[in-house]
Amino acid sequence: MASFKLKKGLNINLAGAPEAKLVSVQEDKTFSLVPDDFVGITPKVLVKVGDPVSAGTPLFQDKNHPEIKFVSAVSGTVEAVNRGERRKVLSIVVAKDGKGTSVQLPAVNPASASAADIKTALLNAGVWPFIKQRPYNVVANPEVQPRDIFVSAWDSAPLAPDFSFVVKGQEAELQAAISALAKLTAGKVYVGVKAGTSLSLKDCEVVSFEGPHPAGNVGVQINHIKPINKGEQVWTVSAYDLIVIGRALAGKVDFSRIITVAGSEIVAPAYAKVLPGSSIASVVAGKVKGADYTQRFIAGNVLTGQNAGKEGTVGFYDNTVTVIPDGGDTDEMFGWITPGLNRYSTSPTGLAGLFGLFKSKSWTLDARLKGGSRALIVSGDWEKVFPMDIFPEELYKATLTFNIDRMEALGIYEVAPEDFALCEFVDASKTPVQQVIADGLVKLRKEME
Repeated sequence: MASFKLKKGLNINLAGAPEAKLVSVQEDKTFSLVPDDFVGITPKVLVKVGDPVSAGTPLFQDKNHPEIKFVSAVSGTVEAVNRGERRKVLSIVVAKDGKGTSVQLPAVNPASASAADIKTALLNAGVWPFIKQRPYNVVANPEVQPRDIFVSAWDSAPLAPDFSFVVKGQEAELQAAISALAKLTAGKVYVGVKAGTSLSLKDCEVVSFEGPHPAGNVGVQINHIKPINKGEQVWTVSAYDLIVIGRALAGKVDFSRIITVAGSEIVAPAYAKVLPGSSIASVVAGKVKGADYTQRFIAGNVLTGQNAGKEGTVGFYDNTVTVIPDGGDTDEMFGWITPGLNRYSTSPTGLAGLFGLFKSKSWTLDARLKGGSRALIVSGDWEKVFPMDIFPEELYKATLTFNIDRMEALGIYEVAPEDFALCEFVDASKTPVQQVIADGLVKLRKEME
């Protein structure tokens, strides 16, 4: 097994880490599918209000690639097709009927099936959107054969689930999905795991990673295993999602996933089995400390997740629901300049950073920026938490000015917004780095394709 030990990065030791046990959550009465979860997709709605659907029934498809379908995870009746400005599709809501009926999917044996058969099965089952492509970090184009496929079996983000716990009892589904992916590339399937993880897998090359976050990011793993050159395309999949793909290959329509419900404002943080598209309110019911208006409900982790509120939903790719203090109405004497051991700081100019407490102590952090907008300060802090062979500040500036030649030379084809999450966290200027990179990738794709 090849191995890499990364030194750059930052583990944010947040209070409210989940206990390794599975707890029940309140069942939601509706299911929501949100097109904005899928970057690069132009949705064409296939249902109308009042239509009956089964689990696995397509709710919309991509206008540019109609073979890519997005399906309901439950059976019931279409309750709403919510639209925004210029009739943009915001969400499709299905009211559950409790019957649990699903479409019939043929079982596919990856060992004997052809690549075309596997691709058709994944498209028809609605699990193709789990496969993304780089460059651009969009849903993969099924018409293109990737150079290689990269799978990350390690989510190193704060309060994220431990894959070893999640995969227990589901190893067969994971292996089936990996064997199927191996048929879709002329190259290799690389599976990145946390150092010390024992996974017995075939039809792939397992690579061990050790180090602080973002060592579990698939983009970081690609950069160290086999970087992307201009003109090449690779696919990426989370191992958490491969379990759902493996079920589909067995003929089952089951999008449920084990996530963490965690954070300092959660009572007894733990793991829970939920459907993507379930409301945050149902997932955290009876588990939140204090009043709801003082909390920040995040679909995803604190670095890359969405401020969903209790009325929001668990995203299609989310492995975590996080609840932390909002902090919006908190005033502090002298603001950030106040010294103290209880103030989180990665800098040695702060007492917590000076004594190294930020590495060992569990912190209750809120959602405040604690600073205002200002010109970008070149401090070298980004480079300390960015473990890729890329200059992050230079790439950010090239993307902000949309200098395509510089963007290409600096590695824009290898990255996704999540790779810059820690840069955004440690940035003294409160620069919206992830959003700038996301917008730049969208513009670049339009320009190049």
